[in-house]
Amino acid sequence: MIQLILAGFMLGTLSSFHCVGMCGPLALALPLQHISGMQKSISLILYHLGRITVYAGFGLIFGLVGRGMYLAGFQQGFSVGLGILMLFFLVQFIVFKNFPQPALVRETYQLIQNLVFRLWKLPSRTHFILLGMANGLLPCGMVYLAIAGALNASRVQSGVLFMVMFGLGTLPPLFALSYFGSLIRLSFRNRIKQMTPVIVGIMAIILILRGLNLGIPYISPLLGSGRATAVSCPK
Repeated sequence: MIQLILAGFMLGTLSSFHCVGMCGPLALALPLQHISGMQKSISLILYHLGRITVYAGFGLIFGLVGRGMYLAGFQQGFSVGLGILMLFFLVQFIVFKNFPQPALVRETYQLIQNLVFRLWKLPSRTHFILLGMANGLLPCGMVYLAIAGALNASRVQSGVLFMVMFGLGTLPPLFALSYFGSLIRLSFRNRIKQMTPVIVGIMAIILILRGLNLGIPYISPLLGSGRATAVSCPK
């Protein structure tokens, strides 16, 4: 369990470099201009609570899928295949300087972005929870990486916990960005964004090593098999 908590939190912490670069404009645009002190902090906590709640929902859904693959004995092969696929996308990014983005992803992003703009106009402070939930639904490569981790969980609750810890790992830099605003320069956020390919590469290698079942603690633990085996009773 500790291994799962550390893995999710570390992935979230590493992903926060990408989040500050990519989600910076959204975090800076939150309607906090007329709020100060404790009220501002509470509003931001509500916002991130909504975001992490959505991540927990993803953990539940994909944890169920991962549990099914574990019981069917497919988890190791899936982990290796997913890692190789991520390396393929990484090579494509290095060559063409962008990650592939299907039309469906772009359309989904636009729909959720329109929803976010509508939520900004709500007068109640509780709309920060809805804003955070909408943010959590936005297509994001780092969230996809976390979902890959949830898929590799052998238990449903492990998938949920992994996604929650991922969200908590991204919390400190995004909270600071929204709270301190313009004090964090654009050039600094752009330099941080350049860490994205490194994070993708690290996650891909971890997934491949995990699927190889090498018995290395924390990196490639023995997954075993979820398939039921016949038991013969002695006569």
